[in-house]
Formats: sequence, structure tokens, C-alpha cells
Amino acid sequence: MPASDSESYVLILHEVDDYAAWKAVFDAAADLRKAAGELSFQVLSADSDANQVAHISRWRSLDAARRFFESPELVEIRRQAGVRAPRFIYLDERDRGDL
Repeated sequence: MPASDSESYVLILHEVDDYAAWKAVFDAAADLRKAAGELSFQVLSADSDANQVAHISRWRSLDAARRFFESPELVEIRRQAGVRAPRFIYLDERDRGDL
């Protein structure tokens, strides 16, 4: 896939105090995420601990994603949601396929 056609993704790995409480805050922020440039998302959790969360999202651009995730508003939302030590990995798609 040529670089100009690449998709932009963010992988966030974090622990939350309580998955259900975190998910309620996450769902409530859907309009904020969409307005900021998030196009789609997937939420996964560890099979042995639902409070270990991976959030993968596709974005209009990595710049838009960085602005959103680094904003003071999002820092406060994460605090309210019980997020601990999030790790953000900004990714450009290099290849894709189905097997």
C-alpha cells in the first residue's frame, strides 16, 4: 500500500479501575472522538482481566489523533474514567490482507 494511501491508527494500552465504568465514559465520548477525527474503533481486553484494555482506533490523521489524546479535556476524561498509565502508539498502516 503506498504511503499516501496509508491509514492512520492509534493503539492505546491501559489498565482501568473498572471496565464497565470506563466503557460508559468511553461510550459517552463517542461524539467528541468523531468530531476530533476518529473514524472507527475496536476495544479489546485481556482474556484473564477485563480491566486490561486495548483500544485501537482509525483516524483521519495522526496529527488529529495526537491533538485529541493530548488535550487537557481528554486528560480529565481519562482521569474520570479511572484510566491508569495509558500507553499511546501512533501507527501508519503499511500492509493489509486477508488469509
